Amino acid sequence: MGLLDMKDWPLKAIFWPPSLVARQFGSAVYFGFLVGWTRFPSWVIRHGINSLPIAAGATGMGCIGFPAHPAWEVTSACNLRCIHCHATADTPSPDELTTDEAKRFIDDLARVDEFRMLVYTGGEPLVRRDIFELMHHSKQAGLINVLATNGTLITEEVAFRLKEEGLATAAVSLDSWRDTVHDYVRNKENTYDLAMGGIRAMKKAGIALQINATAMQYNFPDLGELLELADSLGSGIMLMYQLVPVGRGGDIKNAALDINENERLLKFLARKQKEISTIVEPVAGPQYWPYLMESKGLKNGLWMKMARKVFHGCAAGRGFVYIKANGDVWPCPFVEINAGNVRVKPFSEIWRTSIVFRTLRDRENTLKGKCGECSYRSICGGCRGRAMALSGDYLSEDPSCFIEADGNKL
Repeated sequence: MGLLDMKDWPLKAIFWPPSLVARQFGSAVYFGFLVGWTRFPSWVIRHGINSLPIAAGATGMGCIGFPAHPAWEVTSACNLRCIHCHATADTPSPDELTTDEAKRFIDDLARVDEFRMLVYTGGEPLVRRDIFELMHHSKQAGLINVLATNGTLITEEVAFRLKEEGLATAAVSLDSWRDTVHDYVRNKENTYDLAMGGIRAMKKAGIALQINATAMQYNFPDLGELLELADSLGSGIMLMYQLVPVGRGGDIKNAALDINENERLLKFLARKQKEISTIVEPVAGPQYWPYLMESKGLKNGLWMKMARKVFHGCAAGRGFVYIKANGDVWPCPFVEINAGNVRVKPFSEIWRTSIVFRTLRDRENTLKGKCGECSYRSICGGCRGRAMALSGDYLSEDPSCFIEADGNKL
């Protein structure tokens, strides 16, 4: 079945409730108002329609922009050895889900009403031999396919095959506009040129582009030019991660941003957003949302009620979920807590009943320290991954937060 044979798709894939569309558009409008996004009309024209299936059922802009967001690490194998990889990707794990097990997992995932999309990640998902078969299956199940990739293995032939199997968006990792910096982080020469070639191939195939970047000491001075590059490449969305010291990233924890650099980064993103069409959304920096509210002096009343509808802050376990290659279910790739395994229990049951997820969804009552006391915990909640990496407790306060608990400090 080709991508345009919509008559054969399940209803979930082709019917977008008006309330869902209005909610997603309203989130972007409110965000645009807060940052003074002069290029917002350009984003609507260039990317608005294409971004709808990528968001795929969002209830508001969260830490990564669209909380109803399952990401599946289909393999731990990778053709690169990036210095900051949270998955410590290298060779395939011996206990990765088989093709049949993977298809059963996809079918169960598709039964969860709030999930309309599935992100294939890794490792490098294109290393997995049955990746096209799995993507075809998830397309048939009614899910929008998204691929998180380093881009180096994407030729025109691969790009058109991905399009055929229902790929709506490719999220390509770029670490700098300078090839030397990008190649250093990716730990291999020529990866920048190969990634750019992959981007060109996907654009030719008609696949929407997203750029993912990770802010750290190695590329911090390059981020302005990197945002401009993402905009010039036609990226509708850019996710600006921060280095969280887990996996291989634990070996370079000194390259992670501290509290002052977190503040500098988020304020810089708000300023830069005015100038570009690409919508830039922080990952591991949920303080962005209370900062934007504070910068406009909108701390209470109707404005805060609206903010609670469209900003959810850290989405770990509350809408975002990360499935490991062996079927373990985590709240987030940076929150290394196993809530269950899809070989033992259906994913839908883990998602509904796990005490880990239930605790994260009740952060009004479960967060500790400054995060538990903060009036902004409903729209921020602190980065649970950073809290766990640096304290060992995923409910502790985020040590990189520059917002005072009473919401009085910028």
